[in-house]
Amino acid sequence: MHVETPRLVIRPWTHDEAERLLDIQSRLEVVTWLGDGEPVLMKDLDEAHERIERYHSRSANPPLGFWAVEVRATADAPARVAGSALLLTLPNADHGEVEIGWHLHPDSWGRGYATEAAVAVVQHGFDGGLPEILALTHTDNEPSKAVCRRLGMEDLGIIEKYYEGESCLFRMTPERWSRRPESG
Repeated sequence: MHVETPRLVIRPWTHDEAERLLDIQSRLEVVTWLGDGEPVLMKDLDEAHERIERYHSRSANPPLGFWAVEVRATADAPARVAGSALLLTLPNADHGEVEIGWHLHPDSWGRGYATEAAVAVVQHGFDGGLPEILALTHTDNEPSKAVCRRLGMEDLGIIEKYYEGESCLFRMTPERWSRRPESG
């Protein structure tokens, strides 16, 4: 996958970016919101390289994948990876349900990058034939819930299915996506 938006490029992670991945994934304020159970911090560059290989293998069956979100270079700053975006089959999925996700370095929070990347990833998923895309957030992850709302996702409430404990569940269908004001 290689998708460009006005400010971002969503594309595979490279091994040259292992230090940035380590910086992102070794921060408690980032990994607190990933998956379930106790947060697990990335420990070293070897683990970052292994994770990049895993991201590549998880991207082998489009439209699914795990990608870097790169902020384009400007006159004032070089290009840099802000974080990751993903479309992956949910754990404990009964029918291959697919989840969208994002996580960014704190230096990239509050700039609209998560929403901008998510719009591109949702479009990529629907262009690839997905019948729906789900988003799950921790019940107290207000920033991610706000991204889901900005995307126009349907709030399906709190569930206890895909991950341990309660999660907020949001859903987008191609029909709902095409009716968004931004899609016209």
